[in-house]
Amino acid sequence: MSQKSLFLAAILTLLAFSISGCTVTTVETQLVEVALLHDNIQDILQVEAGSSVSDVLQENDIPLSTLDRVEPPAYTLIEKPVSIKVTRVKEIFESEEITTQFERQTVRNDSLPEGQTRLIQAGVNGIQQITYRAIYEDGILVSKSTFQTMTISESKPEIVMVGVQTPFTSVDIPGTVAYLTAGNAWVMEESTGNRRPVVTTGNLDGRIFDLSPDGQWLLFTQKPSENDDEGKINELLAVDVSKEGSVPLDLEIDNIIHHAAWVPGSSRTFTYSTVEPRSTAPGWQANNDLNLLSFSDAGLVVRDETIIETSSGGIYGWWGTTFEWSANGEELAYARPDGIGFVDIENKVLAPIAEITPYQTRGDWAWVPGLSWSPSENILFFTNHDNTGTGSNEASQDFSLYAVIEFENQIVLQQQTGMFTYPSSSPVDSYGTFSIAYLESVFPDQSETSRYRLFVMDQDGSNKRLLFPQEGSTGLEPQQVVWGMGSRSSQRFIGLIYQGNLWIISADGVISSQITGDGSIIKIDWE
Repeated sequence: MSQKSLFLAAILTLLAFSISGCTVTTVETQLVEVALLHDNIQDILQVEAGSSVSDVLQENDIPLSTLDRVEPPAYTLIEKPVSIKVTRVKEIFESEEITTQFERQTVRNDSLPEGQTRLIQAGVNGIQQITYRAIYEDGILVSKSTFQTMTISESKPEIVMVGVQTPFTSVDIPGTVAYLTAGNAWVMEESTGNRRPVVTTGNLDGRIFDLSPDGQWLLFTQKPSENDDEGKINELLAVDVSKEGSVPLDLEIDNIIHHAAWVPGSSRTFTYSTVEPRSTAPGWQANNDLNLLSFSDAGLVVRDETIIETSSGGIYGWWGTTFEWSANGEELAYARPDGIGFVDIENKVLAPIAEITPYQTRGDWAWVPGLSWSPSENILFFTNHDNTGTGSNEASQDFSLYAVIEFENQIVLQQQTGMFTYPSSSPVDSYGTFSIAYLESVFPDQSETSRYRLFVMDQDGSNKRLLFPQEGSTGLEPQQVVWGMGSRSSQRFIGLIYQGNLWIISADGVISSQITGDGSIIKIDWE
């Protein structure tokens, strides 16, 4: 035998011994009995020890929803006989609509004869949708709770105005007086006893309340209806007050806070400025824009023009800018927290006249100077934050009444008048002169919270005299008083609100008449 053959034989021998020396060990699998309860079925299963509950469910094709419950938990390892229970959990949302009853409100008003009633607003039931969350376990209801309540339509209260006896004597008045009471607009013509409602929706907000110079149209804002877009502040409307029963025209202009006013000398034409609603105080961001709109008798827009584009509005511009037309509509002034000026309508820009140190209110509001034009349009009266001797102190309580003559020369007419002076020029009388009515703070060093008294002075600032109320009486809340003057009389009158009631006072103080007594008036205008 060759040497190579001997080597192969040796290898084979070694392999044989190696194979014969190995033994094969078989491990016996341990099984555990499991009772599986699911979907009203019970299965008895044999599963390998060490399997998880989740493994058992998957191997037996038993899916779980996110709400289903398993006992013991799915991650549990099975080491001994056990029962696995699958509880099917179902969540169902059920909705129903319920009716909410309207309230009944009675408003006492001396604008109606005693005992007479007027339905101001018909009551309307509201509708609420209630959504319930029901939990079922293996088809059995185990809990039911309210998940969401949503108002589909708000209920509206029934508002009935009841006339009460008034102790006040009727007074003859020139022109038309409009006033806002209990969310409704009324007018008086020729006599305070001749009054009638013109808007009775009960939702005027008082932001804008402006009679046209001819006394025919009333421009006003009202709260948005319940179906309007969320976040709308208000909407602008106009109504023809010369025709009883006129329906207000929706001008499709929203979010007016500071300015909307008729243009004197132009028929059915007004300017307005807008804001953008915000969830944070004060509830808006001013656009500081100025727009002009004209409409037809039917409410169709015949002119819509932007005069001043949206801007930041200077310091504290988030609050907004006010505007004031002169008596014949030739000039338009503006006021904002940091200054006053006039609007160059032709070039569509603002032309500053005077810078004003903004008042630091330390709150969510801003102070804006009051403005008034002289009848001749060459003098602009305004309240100035007067820091003479105090530097640029934004917290200063020094305010004075100024006049700007021919847009250049500034003079002080009255000092320490308070921040809410609100000057107002009268019409020219039969002698060609005019007066200036203004408010003066009872406590000038606390004019932000002080009450005020009404003074009148001649056009040059002389002959200052207290008009209303007399010393020792409760003062006025800050407001813009209004003038009235008949074409056949040289007598001038002032309309104002005192303790929630309308008063008419002659400029010489001889006549002082309380016109209403229900204490609910918040706005007036007189043309």
